Amino acid sequence: MKSILRQLFSGRVVSPWWILLIDVSIVANAFIFSYFIRLNFNLHNYTASTMLYSGAWLTLSYIIAFLISKSYRGVIRHSNYSEFRKLIVTCTAAFISSYVLNEIFLSQKISLLYIPRLIIVFHFLLTILLSLTFRLLVKETFSYLTKTKKAVNAFIYGAGDMGQITLEAICSDKANLYNVLGFIDDDPSKNALTLQNRPVMGWKKALEAGSSKNIDVIILAINNISVQRKHEITEACYEKGWKLKVMPSVKNWVEGLSNQKQIRDIRIEDILGREEIKLNLGTIMQGLQGKIILVTGAAGSIGSEIVRQLLRFPVRKILLLDIAESALYNLQQELLLSHTDAPFELILADVTNKYRMTEVFEQHHPDIVFNAAAYKHVPLMETFPYEAIRVNIGGVKILADLAIKYNTEKFVMVSTDKAVNPTNVMGTSKRICEIYIQALAQENNIKTSFITTRFGNVLGSNGSVVPLFKKQIENGGPITVTHKDITRYFMTIPEACQLVLEAGFMGKGGEIFVFDMGEPVKIVDLAKEMIRLSGLKEGEDIQISFTGLRPGEKLYEELLASKENTLPTHHEKIMIGKVRKHNYTSVNNQIKQMLFALQIENDKLLVSRMKDLVPEFKSENSKYSELDLKLANDL
Repeated sequence: MKSILRQLFSGRVVSPWWILLIDVSIVANAFIFSYFIRLNFNLHNYTASTMLYSGAWLTLSYIIAFLISKSYRGVIRHSNYSEFRKLIVTCTAAFISSYVLNEIFLSQKISLLYIPRLIIVFHFLLTILLSLTFRLLVKETFSYLTKTKKAVNAFIYGAGDMGQITLEAICSDKANLYNVLGFIDDDPSKNALTLQNRPVMGWKKALEAGSSKNIDVIILAINNISVQRKHEITEACYEKGWKLKVMPSVKNWVEGLSNQKQIRDIRIEDILGREEIKLNLGTIMQGLQGKIILVTGAAGSIGSEIVRQLLRFPVRKILLLDIAESALYNLQQELLLSHTDAPFELILADVTNKYRMTEVFEQHHPDIVFNAAAYKHVPLMETFPYEAIRVNIGGVKILADLAIKYNTEKFVMVSTDKAVNPTNVMGTSKRICEIYIQALAQENNIKTSFITTRFGNVLGSNGSVVPLFKKQIENGGPITVTHKDITRYFMTIPEACQLVLEAGFMGKGGEIFVFDMGEPVKIVDLAKEMIRLSGLKEGEDIQISFTGLRPGEKLYEELLASKENTLPTHHEKIMIGKVRKHNYTSVNNQIKQMLFALQIENDKLLVSRMKDLVPEFKSENSKYSELDLKLANDL
């Protein structure tokens, strides 16, 4: 029988006209029941014609209300609070109109159409009761028939709006994976309450009750919660053997929809990130309003997030420039889904192609440039310094020179902490970019404001350690860590890009803005945390293997060189690095010679040129270390 009913419910949506017919039947039957109740089943004083005519006009008034409000057009098995409220409002409007009309019949002494007042009240209450009962019966029957046997017991952490939305999303999904047994909330005033027939309890009580109720999952559904609190909850869930899931905030819902598919595993970014950044939205808004903005490297991790952040502001147009065809296409599809009216345009081009870049500036005359195009992988650039010079240095020079030529208002370059006391080719190439940008900014009669932003590793960016560890965990391990003591500074992608925007409109020109990266994180601890978040045990389910430092890799990253100091800004997480100045003519000549030498010199000679321009560049664990020894011997 259950299988027959399941087939009846599965995939079928009843025509709204059938729902209207059922609602009309409820109204008509409620009228008859009202007479029975009011007259104690004694109908001999009323003729059939009186009941027929009075019942007809009363039913007609409800039909008109249904048609106007379209309350019958919902899918009954997915009815929610808003639809129930709509039905009640519709019935109330029909009741008021019928009551007024009945009083008119009484005043005009039209006895054939007059209905006793109490019957109209009884009818109204019965109609609402029967209509809601019908919808709830269908909804609960559908939920029972489609409920999966694999549903796991869960608590929802958060008894506010987000928590209730999460419960509604779970209950309305026919592929329901969770059997929600209660809510958890840190607000003592909510403890001992009941929401949607489920108890609300504090965290300590939930930890005690979880074992007896065989809880398997905690779903975090709360907007305002500190990173520290998330970490505490994660630790407690790990000790209990529970999985921790997260319902994203409303602004992060995919396509604006709330359903249980939005619920995701907690990520390392959730507990390693920091509190939400407060931006100077007024200044940023003023700087971006009506502007044409060019974002290079737009399909990368940083570039794409800069684009997403920019779309929050009233820009005129955003030019998305990248050489990665597939990644650029994927970003386009994402933006078309989430921002149907987004003012953006794709440009498939190479930043090192001066002719193409000139075309872009000539055609669009961008007001602001965010340059996130660069090669960033340390071992690869150590192997191919030619590409680090050609793309990182050559690309920046072309873009910066064109920005001056076409009177671009602002040029913001994304740099890295690896540019400080660099030990590898990649970091040195970014340091040379910083030197060129800063030297250029000191020249007279330049209208473009050049800004450099410098920060550390970004959690979850393409090619970073987090996606690598995640893939290794999925494959059963081992997780490979280069050294047991290696540490890195980390920042989430949105946080980094928000600070880039803030610094971009804070600077006047020539500054290197250094971001507060917080405390450094040991990579081995990061690996252990990711194993725990996956519900596995290090040493038993997943092994950690130490492979040794890669060419050019540091044990510890720095944000500022020893010769630098910082000045505070109005933003607590952004500082200005005071660095030694360079002569533009000298720097420009050296870079030109370096770019020309790409065609005729080998890797060692090219790296030697980089060391001449950046004397603090000392290679570590690299074949280019011999250049430092030779230089030391010459001295």
